[in-house]
Amino acid sequence: MSCIKDTTRGCCFSRDDNGQAHAHNCPGCHKLEVFDWMADLPDPLASNQIFEVQFKNTHKGYFINDSNLPLQPGDIVAVEASPGHDIGIISLAGELVTRQMKKTGFNPQGVDFRKIYRKAKPGDIEKWQEAIAREHATMIRSRQITADLRLNMKIGDVEFQGDGMRAIFYYIADERVDFRELIKILADQFRIRVEMRQIGARQEAGRIGGIAPCGRELCCSTWLGNFSSVTIGAARHQEITPNPQKLGGQCGKLKCCLNYELDVYLDARQSIPKINGPLEALDGSYYLVKTDIFERIMWFSPDPKSSLALTPLSVERVLQIVAVNRRGEKVDQLEDKTAVKEKPQFEEPEIKNVVGEESITRFDSQRGADRGRNRSRGGRNRGRGRGDGNGRNENNSGRGDGNGRNNEGGGRNEHGGRNEGGAAKSHNASPGQPRQPQQPRHTARPEQQNKPAGENRPTARPEQTAPQGGGRPNQGHRNRGRGRGRSGGQGGQGSQGGSSRGGEQQ
Repeated sequence: MSCIKDTTRGCCFSRDDNGQAHAHNCPGCHKLEVFDWMADLPDPLASNQIFEVQFKNTHKGYFINDSNLPLQPGDIVAVEASPGHDIGIISLAGELVTRQMKKTGFNPQGVDFRKIYRKAKPGDIEKWQEAIAREHATMIRSRQITADLRLNMKIGDVEFQGDGMRAIFYYIADERVDFRELIKILADQFRIRVEMRQIGARQEAGRIGGIAPCGRELCCSTWLGNFSSVTIGAARHQEITPNPQKLGGQCGKLKCCLNYELDVYLDARQSIPKINGPLEALDGSYYLVKTDIFERIMWFSPDPKSSLALTPLSVERVLQIVAVNRRGEKVDQLEDKTAVKEKPQFEEPEIKNVVGEESITRFDSQRGADRGRNRSRGGRNRGRGRGDGNGRNENNSGRGDGNGRNNEGGGRNEHGGRNEGGAAKSHNASPGQPRQPQQPRHTARPEQQNKPAGENRPTARPEQTAPQGGGRPNQGHRNRGRGRGRSGGQGGQGSQGGSSRGGEQQ
C-alpha cells in the first residue's frame, strides 16, 4: 500500500486492499504548525470543546465539538460549511486553543461556532481527493479568464471545499477591482460557488512557502501569524545598509526579521549620545561615521565622506568632548587609548607535514635510482645456468656464449640481437666490414616477425658472424641477464641491468 503525500494539507492519502480511500496526518508538513506545550497537563480537555481545524496551507478555523466525539490533534474530521461540509485536520486542542485565539485577535464572545460533524469516512476522503485534484487546473484557467477581462489582479491560489461544492479564490490587487463579471464566468464554467478573498503579498508567501535567504523556511509559513509593519527605519537603527535587494524578502516587501532585534537596539541606543555636529579639536574637526552601540564605541573621521582614518572614542570620552565644545573650547587631543580594548591574539595552528604527502618531490630520489634499471623495454632474465655455443639456454636463461647472452621473455641483447622467448641473436661486425645500420626499436627484423615466443634462433647471418679472438663490439640493445660470454674471446661480465659484449669488454 503506497502513500501519496499532500504537503498543502499536511496528510498522506492511501488505499487499502479493498480499494477504500484513507488519509492520516503527517506531523511536520503543516504550515503554521503549533507545538502543544500544555498537552501533558492533567485533564486539559475537561472544560474546552473548541478545536482549531486546519485546511489548505495557512487557512485555519475554530469549531465546536458539541457531539462529545473523542477527538485529538491529528484527526481528520468533517466540519460544517456553507453550503455542504468541509474536510480538515485538527491542529490544536485543549486550553492552548484559548491562548491561540487571544494571540490571533479572535474574540469568541457572541460567536456562533460551526460544528464538527464526525471523523472523516472513506467516502469523504475520496471526494476530498477529487476536489484537490481540480485546484491547479482551476487556478490556471482562472488566470486566463482574468487576463482576458483585463483585470488588474493576480489569482495566487485556489482552495476547494471538501465536498467540491465551493471554492475560495485568493487574489492580490493593488487597487480596488470590480470582479463581478469574473465571478459569473467562474461559477458558470466550473459549476461551483465562488468566493473571492483578497490577501497581501506576505500572506501569499506564507501560503506558498519557500526558503529564505538565511537558509531556513519562511517565518510566515512556519510560525509567524501576525504581520507587523516593517519600515526602513528598522534597518537604519540597526545600521544596516539600506539596499532594497538585500532587505527584501520572497514577497518583495521588507523582511519581517528586521523587527526581531529592533527593540534591543532601541534600548541600547538610549545611552548613546546624539551627535548633531562635529567634535572640535586643536588639529581639526572630526565627524561621526559609525557607532558600536553594544561595545559603546563611536568612530570619528576628519572627512565625513571617508572611513579610512577612523579614531575610536568611548561614550564617556565623547560626552567629555561635547561638554568642552559647548563652552566654546577645543580639546588638545581627541584620541582616547582606553576606548578600544586590546583583544587577545591567538596563534594559528601550524600544519606539520608528518608523512611528507604534501611534498611534490617526494618521489624524485626513487625515480632517479630506478631510471638506470629501466632502460630496456623488454623483460628481465630471471634464471641462472649455462647456455651452449649458439646462445641456447637450456635452463631457461643463464650464461651465453660469445654470440651474446640469453634474455628470458623478450629482453634485448646489447650486441644487436633481440631476444624473444628465451633465444638471443648477436650481430657483431668484423674489423674490416662496415657496421650494419641499427634497426629502430619499434620495428622487428624480418626473421623475427610472426614467430611464436620461446623459439630458439641459434644461427646468425654469415656476414654478421663475429670473428674469434676479438671482434669489434656492436652498439646494440642491452641485455638484462647474468652470465659470461665464452666463445670468440672473453665476454663481458653481465649484471642486473648491465651489458654483455661478445668480443671484448668495453
